Amino acid sequence: MTAPLPPPPTIDQVCEKALRLPCSPSLLPRLALVLQSNDSSAAEIERLISLDPSLAAATLRLANSSVFGRGGIDTLDGAILRLGAKEIFRLAALVLVSRWETGSKGLLRWEPGDFSRHALCTAIAAEVLASSMEKIDPQTAYTAGLVCDLGKLALAHTCAEYYPAVRTCCAQAKTTWEQAERTVFGYHHADVSMKLLVAWKFPDTFVKTAEFMLRPMEAPAAVQPLLAHLHAAKYLATSMGPGVTEEGFLVNLHGNFLHEWGFTTEVMEDAMPTVLERATARLGDKLLHGPVTI
Repeated sequence: MTAPLPPPPTIDQVCEKALRLPCSPSLLPRLALVLQSNDSSAAEIERLISLDPSLAAATLRLANSSVFGRGGIDTLDGAILRLGAKEIFRLAALVLVSRWETGSKGLLRWEPGDFSRHALCTAIAAEVLASSMEKIDPQTAYTAGLVCDLGKLALAHTCAEYYPAVRTCCAQAKTTWEQAERTVFGYHHADVSMKLLVAWKFPDTFVKTAEFMLRPMEAPAAVQPLLAHLHAAKYLATSMGPGVTEEGFLVNLHGNFLHEWGFTTEVMEDAMPTVLERATARLGDKLLHGPVTI
């Protein structure tokens, strides 16, 4: 007879374990500030990128890819000049988030790379929608799309053995994944995301977005535009399919909230081809299967 599981870890224990992982996205806020400043030099950007050898190597690889000119760049400062700030930030965000996925052990019935695939599609969708709606900064939307669900990875890394209970709760109670998490753990992945973003010193807007992710209509007015874009982006990314896992379809849609912010069926349908095109260009043959490596 199988012994019963002990009580699940507390949210503080989950976050403490996650924060000990060596490959966190904590460099992102610092890089974003440098890239957004008109006073920043290429040397400052190079110094930050050099703090992370994997990011530095990925920057050189991308600068020498066929997309940006086929070789000829052998220094980091040359790669930075060739790529430009916007492309560097996109690259850095994906490198840091996709590498953190290695700590999840794939125990949420995920194929390796699924979290990063779905996060990237969400980020691109948020960026595309932000550009068309002109209500929030596209780079902010992109970043939020990548990091808003990192609590899922922290839970998978720490609490994998409790997920059969979450699945059973979903099936028996006919509830959403988040509600089942709260029943089993006493908290859900958005709570974990919020605490991690605080620890990594992300801007307060990102923290508030995580705090109100599952109840967007209760959010402060200043946060609602970003929340609306994220919910619309998550819907688009889920509709596309890459990286969507078992919990992706067990969520509340908040359709009234989306319509209040102008995310009509027409807006979403118009955005879909651009999102798919950009995601395919970024991931290539990794769009549907396989670990996401940059």
